[in-house]
Amino acid sequence: MAATKVRGLVAALNSTGYFKYKSPDAVVDFLVVGGGVVGLAVAQRLSERFPRKSTYLVERHPHAGEETSSRNSEVIHAGLYYPPESLKTQLCLRGRHLMYERCNKYNIPYRKTGKLVVAHEHQRAYIESLFAKARQLSWPKHSPPHGAEDQVLPVSLISGAQARELEPDLSPDIAAALWSPETGIVDSHSVMESLEKDILESEGGALVFSTRVVRVDPYKSEETSRFDSEKGWVVQTVTENAEQGDSLLARTLINASGLSANLIPNSLLPEVSRIPMFFARGSYAAYSGPGISRINRLIYPCPETGPNKHAFQSLGTHLTLDLQGKVRFGPDLEWISPPSQVDASEYDFNEENADFWRKHLKPSDSRLEEMHRAVTEYLPGVSFEGFRPDYVGIRPKLVLSGFQDFTVRKDYADGSGRGLMVSLMGIESPGLTSSLAIAEHVVDDIIKSHHIQ
Repeated sequence: MAATKVRGLVAALNSTGYFKYKSPDAVVDFLVVGGGVVGLAVAQRLSERFPRKSTYLVERHPHAGEETSSRNSEVIHAGLYYPPESLKTQLCLRGRHLMYERCNKYNIPYRKTGKLVVAHEHQRAYIESLFAKARQLSWPKHSPPHGAEDQVLPVSLISGAQARELEPDLSPDIAAALWSPETGIVDSHSVMESLEKDILESEGGALVFSTRVVRVDPYKSEETSRFDSEKGWVVQTVTENAEQGDSLLARTLINASGLSANLIPNSLLPEVSRIPMFFARGSYAAYSGPGISRINRLIYPCPETGPNKHAFQSLGTHLTLDLQGKVRFGPDLEWISPPSQVDASEYDFNEENADFWRKHLKPSDSRLEEMHRAVTEYLPGVSFEGFRPDYVGIRPKLVLSGFQDFTVRKDYADGSGRGLMVSLMGIESPGLTSSLAIAEHVVDDIIKSHHIQ
């Protein structure tokens, strides 16, 4: 679907009003909503930094990471593509270091494959600009001690012939490449399992699965309540198929609910100010066949830089490897939209429709011809017959074009600085790489700055 025809979903939590306000039964210091890799990383860091405080994570699915976190390329990105001072760049640079550090400490399977960004002659200027930017990047906040000459992002420009020495299957039309030795791949499920283990073994951490958040309200003191002096958020949850649920007072609320991250803030905003969420479907294809016999590095084409440029929306249909050495291509970029034949406001009014994207998760062969055509631009020996549909991922987008940084939104229950809620929105690529740094940023830079001890 063309981006110009895509409609964002402006749904809100409890928009039907089914769940009425319910006074809280208990209080928790930190409540994290969303059990993907980012939510787990935040909960893990909270339980580590504040061991005497309670940290609960609630996840609507039976297991962690069932949405975006388990449907991606599992790449540890170097930090090449985005504006230097953006959160995407700074948290990717820092997150890469933290990810490799955690993998080494906990024996999490990973492999530092390195990556080639390959360019045709007319794309040479693009990789030259990436190279120049990489050389000028400053070390992100919280970085370990380093020498004055140390590069936070080591890269090198090589010729097409040098690229073919590394990967002989590359097209003879590839004129140059950017070599990024710090890029790698990781077992994302093992990362999440290690975070879960840390939370469960901590003094105040708890994981609650099959439990969805159905309503959020700023807490207002009640004369009969034992929480009279508290500030925070009343969060109602329902476990599995129960009609009514529990009500918690969260002193600090972290919304890390990924594809649904706009639902909570939208429930508190005026209708005209609600935040739309756009959804980008990415298909992956497994491949076995000719043209890749000696591939052992990740290979990325240059993003489209012409009239249909999408450099900030997709990095192109690239080649990635899994830890067993199997090749796959993707993701491509396909915008999906809520049904157009229905009244938009009526459709969005029912928050159950916020999961319309689930109908688009089934892989199909409809994208294979286009993917094959894109891949042959840099690997001409691959055969169409070797492609087969593998899996589909959905990326949460806040815009349809141009650059959009990770969004870290802060709201306060009393409207003036007490009762913090942090909403993490538009956390797509490089979200896996950045996850531990996002947690560090939220906990050490935001929550600690609110004098929470």
